[in-house]
Amino acid sequence: MFEKIEMMRMARALGAHASERHLVVARNVANADTPGFKAKDVASFADSYRSAAFSAMRTTDPRHLATPEWSPLTRQTPVETGVSPNGNSVALEEEMLKAAEVKRGHDLSLGIYSSALDLMRTSIGRRA
Repeated sequence: MFEKIEMMRMARALGAHASERHLVVARNVANADTPGFKAKDVASFADSYRSAAFSAMRTTDPRHLATPEWSPLTRQTPVETGVSPNGNSVALEEEMLKAAEVKRGHDLSLGIYSSALDLMRTSIGRRA
């Protein structure tokens, strides 16, 4: 039902992007002392949302093919960041800033969902 409303679709995509970026940031922090590890990041939400203009393929029969790995609907490909001379490019200060951005994006997604649900409840005559 909510997939037909563009605002809800965008809020869902923002939440999924925040989740994916959180995984990448956590992996970077976990490997901060690993020699030769290269820090990664995902593309910005605006870029990834514009490129995902395709709708997901439905598989209603077991003989149908699932969404292929090369599809833009699959997980985003992390983008590598700069490399330092010691081979490890993780800067904990940058990762903490990224983590704050991820939290802000996740909170925004939840706020949009909450406001939209309140508007829907009000429109059908029920109080939140």
